Amino acid sequence: MTGSCSIHILKAERRCQYEIRSKSSPVSCGSPECISGTDAEMDAEPVGVCAGTAHAVYFRLRPLYTVLPGVDAVFDLAGGGVWLLPAPHRRNGHCRSRGMVQWLDCRIIKFLCRHCAAFSFCREVVKLAATRLIALHKNKGKSVAACLKSRTDYAKNPDKTNRGELVNSYECSPLTADEEFMLSKRQYELATGRRQKNDVIAYQIRQSFRPGEITAEEANKVGYELAMRFTKGKYAFIVATHTDREHIHNHIIYNSTALDGTRKFRNFLLSGLAVQRVSDLICLEHRLSVIEIKPYRERQKRTLYPPRESNRDRLCSVIDRILDEKPKDYEDFLQKLEQQGYEVKRGKYTSVKGARQKQFIRFRTLGVGYSEEELKAVLAGEAEHRPRQKCPAPEQKFQMLVDIQAKLAEGKGTGFARWAKQHNLKEISRTLVFLQENKIGSIEEMQERVDAATARYHELGDSIKASEKRLAEIAVLKAHIINYAKTRPVYDAYRKTGYSKRFLETHRTEITLHKAAKAAFDEANLKTLPKVKALDEEYSKLLTEKKARYPDYRKAKEEMQELLRAKKNVELFFAEEKSGVEKMKSR
Repeated sequence: MTGSCSIHILKAERRCQYEIRSKSSPVSCGSPECISGTDAEMDAEPVGVCAGTAHAVYFRLRPLYTVLPGVDAVFDLAGGGVWLLPAPHRRNGHCRSRGMVQWLDCRIIKFLCRHCAAFSFCREVVKLAATRLIALHKNKGKSVAACLKSRTDYAKNPDKTNRGELVNSYECSPLTADEEFMLSKRQYELATGRRQKNDVIAYQIRQSFRPGEITAEEANKVGYELAMRFTKGKYAFIVATHTDREHIHNHIIYNSTALDGTRKFRNFLLSGLAVQRVSDLICLEHRLSVIEIKPYRERQKRTLYPPRESNRDRLCSVIDRILDEKPKDYEDFLQKLEQQGYEVKRGKYTSVKGARQKQFIRFRTLGVGYSEEELKAVLAGEAEHRPRQKCPAPEQKFQMLVDIQAKLAEGKGTGFARWAKQHNLKEISRTLVFLQENKIGSIEEMQERVDAATARYHELGDSIKASEKRLAEIAVLKAHIINYAKTRPVYDAYRKTGYSKRFLETHRTEITLHKAAKAAFDEANLKTLPKVKALDEEYSKLLTEKKARYPDYRKAKEEMQELLRAKKNVELFFAEEKSGVEKMKSR
């Protein structure tokens, strides 16, 4: 069984193209691209392969071939075909070692997986298993021996491994695995004279199985087979099967130093992916389930986290549960709240604080149905408690269109123009939906609606400003009236002393306040001072009216902004259409 293969490699920015030409193929794979027979020739177009992807493909298929004496590798995929790869070749005048040949062979495998039917099996086994490769590092402040002991002790935990019955090992004793690992490391230092550069002391493989699919004994055998295939028997390891979880899983710890003490394990770029592939193959051989790779657009998150609950939401939920228990009175309600781990501060406004909260929360700030008065009414049977419901997220409003020509004139590129076109299409669609919902069918109607909304907005704004102005005047006038009344006896005494300077220096503050109040009255042309009670009533009335106008004001403002935005979008859309038509006519 002989064969020859020439590989021409062309590099182009970390991507390679490979032209494969074989003059002799002993066994045909059965595909049109492969021709069997002596001196048969297969010509294939160069295929682009990412180096990392090809490297992963090679190690995915590594357990499927057997290395024979005198032959670099023989691939036999489920008996479907055989492909021979010769040993050392030359690239750019330099002889490559066997390891480099194997590293380059994955490119050929990649090509065959794409074009040859005999290699369809390798496409079927490309599935991910619940397997992970972890490098075990030396902890800071601890020795290598202590770290190895702690890692192996955790794997051999009797409570997790059925009193040590589910622990297996290779070329070491489960009881003294850490010491034997250290012996190999010392042999490595003596044999090579090199010390370990990094802090990796061992490697761990975690292999999980579906609950109820496999027994612990079978899982231990599968883990042992995985360790043997992946390490090729060159590294000592222990296999511990844990049964403390719902799913049975293996902890495989193998030494980073080889048994002969001449080399270290090479943790290559995609070694974790390689061990996953080997685990998948073994699981398929034992008819165990593996995780299938779905297309990118069909993938979902493996872990779905519940929505985050705020401190206020959590407090409302606790209050709801306590109210369901029907406490006797308000004090009993607060005591039950303290039993739930909350600190209660009693006073003018009752406030509570959770165990991990920084600030207190007042009941009246929790919303409708959670103020002190409402809670007391519920406890007294005068009202019915309604738990708070979260408001749905507001619908996304349409946005302004992008002036593409103006942005291009500013220096934006073709990528921005492509995005802006898609953005404008979406926003103009939303704008048209808005116009249909508001029954706007022409530019004239839109302008009328815009003018009406603008007038409404300014009218409400002016009324609110007038109320605020009057509220400020009442507040100032009230302060002057109070100061005038308080300082009048002092000012009368000052006047009786004949405006004495000594009296002025003694009572300067009171006299200044009195003069300021009288000046304010004169400026306002007040012949008779209003009563403070009347001012308070007017102030309260104006404040109520102002608060009542604010919702209408915000609604009018939002309506005006939407109409103006829609008008601007329509104008810009027609302007772009007009410019496009003019360009077509000019051509």
